[in-house]
Parts: sequence; structure tokens; C-alpha cells
Amino acid sequence: MARLGVAALSLVLVLLGAGVPRPAAAAAAKTQVFLSKLPKALVVGVSPKHGEVVHAGENTVTVTWSLNTTEPAGADAAFKSVKVKLCYAPASRTDRGWRKASDDLHKDKACQFKVTVQPYAAGGAAGKFDYVVARDIPTASYFVRAYAVDASGTEVAYGQSSPDAAFDVAGITGIHASLKVAAGVFSTFSIAALAFFFVVEKRKKDK
Repeated sequence: MARLGVAALSLVLVLLGAGVPRPAAAAAAKTQVFLSKLPKALVVGVSPKHGEVVHAGENTVTVTWSLNTTEPAGADAAFKSVKVKLCYAPASRTDRGWRKASDDLHKDKACQFKVTVQPYAAGGAAGKFDYVVARDIPTASYFVRAYAVDASGTEVAYGQSSPDAAFDVAGITGIHASLKVAAGVFSTFSIAALAFFFVVEKRKKDK
């Protein structure tokens, strides 16, 4: 009798579970967005000029965005926020599969670096953000892309600075200047210490 009760309870749990939507499947369906399907409704500007070099951890990149004036009235009705990303320019993606661009935004590796997420200004008013280049941004050429995002967090439109007018980022090499100085001082001290002990040993032998 006890076994029948356990089996009945298990069957009820399975039936209840079957009626509950799977979050992972819902999320996967929501994130499948293709760049080619999005309207290019935003005009995006960036402060560094083509070929200009900015330094990671030091310099600031100013990003601006606004609704394209060619868009019809109400085109931005679904826009709730603007998500800005730093993207590898085509020249910095060549022969680098880990930076490969994809039309499927879920698979895209070109725009890996988050710049900011800002509320979208109603009426298409211009937005602006000053981004201090993060210390972990590697040396490469970049452009900026901005996505208009709806209430569900889905990209519904975009805009970008020209990939052909990319600016350059000089990444941090990993060896800080102070470490170089310390290494130099230590090397000098080591040489001096070695010379001192060499003289002492020589005097001992002479005696």
C-alpha cells in the first residue's frame, strides 16, 4: 500500500512539473536576435577620431546616441534603455576566431565589452556617456555599437559608429612602471652585494 502511495505522489509531481514552463528554454528563445533584422534607428557618435590612440585605464571615450531623424513618429515607442558596447573593428578580428562577428547576437564575439546601459530618453532626446576605458581592454582597433532595448531586455534596434573609422586602444602590458623600477633597483643591489662578497672572499684567501 505504501508503495502505491509513493507511486501516486510521484505521478502527480511529474504531471505538475510538465505544466511548468522551462526558464532556460524561454530565455534561449528570447535571446535569439539577429543584427540584420534590427532597424538601424540610432545615430551613434564617438569622441576619438579615426586612428586616434587611447590608453586603457587612463583615457575617456565619449559616446553619444539619438534617434535617427529619418525614423517615423513613434518608432521608438518600445525603447526602454540603451545598451552600449565596445566592438572589435574588422582589422582586429582577422584570423582571430575568438573575436568573430555573428549575425546572431547570442553568438557574436565582436562586441564583447560592456560600456554602459542607460535609460532611453522619451522623444528621442540625445544621450551621452563618458567611458573610462577599462584596464582589461586589450590592444586593438574598436568601434562602438548601441542597442535600443525593450522592457523584456530584448534588442529591438541599433546604431553604431563606423567600423572603418575605428580608434585604437593601447592595452596595459601587465608590467607596471613601478615594478620595472623595483626590478632595476633589485638588480643593482644584487650586483653590488655579489661584488662585496667576492672582495671579502678574496681577502680571506689572501690571508
